[in-house]
Amino acid sequence: MERWVLLRKGADFEAISRRFGISRRLASLIRNREVMGDEEIDRYLNGTIKDLHDGMQLKGMAQAVHILREKIESRDKIRIIGDYDIDGINATYILLEGIGALGGDVDSDIPDRVKDGYGLNAELIEKAHREEIDTVVTCDNGIAAADEIALGKSLGMTVIVTDHHEVPYDENGEKRSYRLPPADAVIDPKQPGCEYPFKGLCGAAVAYKLVKALCEAMGRDIDELDYLIENVAIATVGDVMELSGENRIFVKEGLRMLGRTHSPGLRALIECTGIERDKILAYHIGFILGPCMNATGRLDTAKRALGLLRAKNKKEADILAGDLKALNESRKDMTEKAVARAKELVESTEAGRDKVLVIYLPECHESLAGIVAGRIRESYYKPTFVLTDAKEGIKGSGRSVDAYHMYEELSKCKELLTRYGGHKLAAGLSLKKENLEKLGRMLNENCKLTEEDLSEKVAIDMELPFSCVTEAFVQELSLLEPFGNGNTKPVFAARNVEILSGKILGKNRNVLKLRVKDSAGTVIDAMCFRESERLLHMLEEKYGKKATADMLGGRGGRMMISAAFYPDINEYMGRRTPQIILTHFRIAQS
Repeated sequence: MERWVLLRKGADFEAISRRFGISRRLASLIRNREVMGDEEIDRYLNGTIKDLHDGMQLKGMAQAVHILREKIESRDKIRIIGDYDIDGINATYILLEGIGALGGDVDSDIPDRVKDGYGLNAELIEKAHREEIDTVVTCDNGIAAADEIALGKSLGMTVIVTDHHEVPYDENGEKRSYRLPPADAVIDPKQPGCEYPFKGLCGAAVAYKLVKALCEAMGRDIDELDYLIENVAIATVGDVMELSGENRIFVKEGLRMLGRTHSPGLRALIECTGIERDKILAYHIGFILGPCMNATGRLDTAKRALGLLRAKNKKEADILAGDLKALNESRKDMTEKAVARAKELVESTEAGRDKVLVIYLPECHESLAGIVAGRIRESYYKPTFVLTDAKEGIKGSGRSVDAYHMYEELSKCKELLTRYGGHKLAAGLSLKKENLEKLGRMLNENCKLTEEDLSEKVAIDMELPFSCVTEAFVQELSLLEPFGNGNTKPVFAARNVEILSGKILGKNRNVLKLRVKDSAGTVIDAMCFRESERLLHMLEEKYGKKATADMLGGRGGRMMISAAFYPDINEYMGRRTPQIILTHFRIAQS
């Protein structure tokens, strides 16, 4: 069940409106996003690269810069070891470009998801040693690889960790003892004692901070490497980081750069996926570009996506972009089958009633476990782990709800796991098959979630008459972009909305276009792109199948709903018309 909650956060909206030249309505929306005080509001609306914090404030940065400067100047071999997801791929690219531009003898390696698993492993370290690598720099991994880093050190290598994941810890009563890896330098904003003001950076952002600090230490102009901010933006959105603080600036600036990118690889991927370059939003990274990059690490090798970023000409870039798009199409088909099977298990087994869902799909490709877990979490609003057969035992991923800290809950079950890592809303894990049932039982025995925690909260920013949905207002709302995790699209609501007529559209007949009227008598088009079937089913249950069919035939009766929506402008044949996009709906109480 959904809980609709109307936000009522107070502030002097009139004063904010005058000071920043925005409407009172927009001032209220900004306050709803917990942005308060003139300085914070100004940074939210007008923040630029100049407002980013100094990377030297990161604990371990000074040591890392000192070591890398010496290694670059002495031409020692440096290897970047990244991860196979969108954050790791872009972080690897940033370090390769940055260290290479400064004259470093640098190459890279990315683990194979199935063969190697996540992050550093002994084979990657031994391979680097055989190839006479002097220094290993990790990115988007390494914070939990104490044994592998100890191996590298025993072989005489220098190791620098750059990461953003939670630091592993042991609990003794209420006291936590954190376990940092024995690297020569560790940069991770989440490590104890790091006073960096913003903890929410992704791995690529940490890598960029290192490149920037290294540039400055070596007397080079960082402006030459500004283009790497577009990769930070891709990684930040793709890794679903909160779009607040520095992340908001990175994504805002990066989206501007993407529109005019000089990267042959990114240009080719934007073109082959049909995105208009001058209209790129965070949405396009999250749902189009990002999945194409992630698909290589899931079904093939992430080195292919890295190759796309490093492509030097259009011909090479076009071939690689086409490969990425085809892989993603294949990934979509495989995902739909796995999601259908997972839903079948939830609906038909006793475990489907648990507060924490632990779903075993032995046939599911292990790279799709996280996506499937996310889809199941969306459908049932419960923390969800999806596990599948791996080379050794069982492997999987989890996706969580706001009230459940997935990494901390896994930590309570660590004696059952061979490996785990992650953060509050997502995690990865490996275990022996015989521990599968025990894990499900222990996670649920430890679970303290209430019924309220397990009902999705729909935060309504404000009630809005349809007469206020104008082109000027939609344009003003763009000042709040980029939208995403931590800076959600505003949600408006209207009660007692009458459905006048409707029709089903789309290639798959899954889009519903309605003509609706609010209580003040304003008529507007409403588009329902998600769960249109559910809305029609709800209408049939309340008003009957005949009345619903009549409505779809243009002969609507008094069908009433409450609508949560986002204002939009429909462009068709050169004509621009206000409309609303339904995000949530309820049958109005009669």
